[in-house]
Amino acid sequence: MATVTIWNEFRHEREDEDVAAVYPDGIHATVADGLAAHGDGETAHEIRTATLEEPEHGLTEDVLEETDVLLWWGHEAHDEVSDAVAERVQERVLEGMGLIVLHSGHYSKPFKRLMGTSCSLQYREDGAKERLWVVDPGHPIVDGLGESIELPRTEMYGEPFDVPEPDRLVFVSWFEGGEVFRSGCCYRRGSGRIFYFRPGHETYPIYENDDVKRVLHNAVDWATPRDGAPRTFGERE
Repeated sequence: MATVTIWNEFRHEREDEDVAAVYPDGIHATVADGLAAHGDGETAHEIRTATLEEPEHGLTEDVLEETDVLLWWGHEAHDEVSDAVAERVQERVLEGMGLIVLHSGHYSKPFKRLMGTSCSLQYREDGAKERLWVVDPGHPIVDGLGESIELPRTEMYGEPFDVPEPDRLVFVSWFEGGEVFRSGCCYRRGSGRIFYFRPGHETYPIYENDDVKRVLHNAVDWATPRDGAPRTFGERE
């Protein structure tokens, strides 16, 4: 069992009727329900949520210390996340906390800090079809999937994607406009595991898709810290 914290700006859902119609209780609530539905018994996780406007964005030192895996969804308020909280998240990942960055969270402060690049890309909001091809079929994140995931309506993200070369590339997306995109990128930073997963625009019910739910459940399992040999730093006698 892992302790999972799902972070969401919770801004669009309260300001835009179209978004509220898709995610009436917030994207974080839908993601939480999806994770809960895929776990039972020993595979069930302890799930909590946090949002931008809570004190310290809901990510206090105590909350992060107790968190095994943090999921992050952000879009229009990246700059409103305090540098102190972003640094706190970065440090916890280096210590071993897993981080799953969703969709437009590629521009979030924690992800950009951990990647060390602009994390910029091309995009087009046209509601066209996307197919995510599984390009690493032996990876645990794609356990239980077929050869691809099809999303009938989504926002296009296209290359170039200004991130470091992934340690493992799990998905490559194809869009009706002909673009392709590295949509499932795995990294290690310090002792922590990071997974960037592209799908999830706020005006489409992406997080209701069963395959997407399975990916997130698998990704939480993959990113959960493992016991290993102790790491010691500094002077030795």
